[in-house]
Amino acid sequence: MRTLKKIREAAQELLKYGLLEEASKPNLYRVLLTNTEEATRILEPLDLDIGIDEIRGLLYVKVRLDETPEQDEWSHPLVRRQRLNLEQSLLVAILRQHFVAWEQESGTGASQAQIAIDALLPQLQIYLGDPGSESKERTRLLTLLDQLKGHGLVTSPDAHEQIVIRPIIAHLADPVNLQALLVWLREQIVQQNSADDSPEKESSEEDV
Repeated sequence: MRTLKKIREAAQELLKYGLLEEASKPNLYRVLLTNTEEATRILEPLDLDIGIDEIRGLLYVKVRLDETPEQDEWSHPLVRRQRLNLEQSLLVAILRQHFVAWEQESGTGASQAQIAIDALLPQLQIYLGDPGSESKERTRLLTLLDQLKGHGLVTSPDAHEQIVIRPIIAHLADPVNLQALLVWLREQIVQQNSADDSPEKESSEEDV
């Protein structure tokens, strides 16, 4: 009975935050990892399942695929399942690229995938355009990061203006879909630039 109580407590913690990281909650993480069948039975009535990523030291809640065969590609896999808007999805795609590059360099499961705020600013500007001032640009990025922090994807900026990309981002969405989003946005930018250049070209020809 005592063991069952520990499993319930660990499952409640998992449901509360949508994930459990070994680095921050080692005891609860081990309880669920060694009792996955019992944890699955607790989640089953909610149509939820437990995702296991031992390499990254991560347990997370996911929707049972057999209950939702046509699951929305852009749905968050955690309990909240909130849809990400275009700007949030874009930043997730950028952050995921950095996370993958970090793991390729440091090894899968390596902790502390950090990136500076200043390194993200120009990448976001490429796709979303210049909001008019550096302060507005920074505010836009910080707002988006704070929203993603609510999904458990990043930490708050530290004293050196750096954030840590958390391992759950590897399970957020299909990387093919995220890459397709970046390609689509690039195409929109090219088309927009072409449209903006055309009137100027016609005007210059008329002046001649």
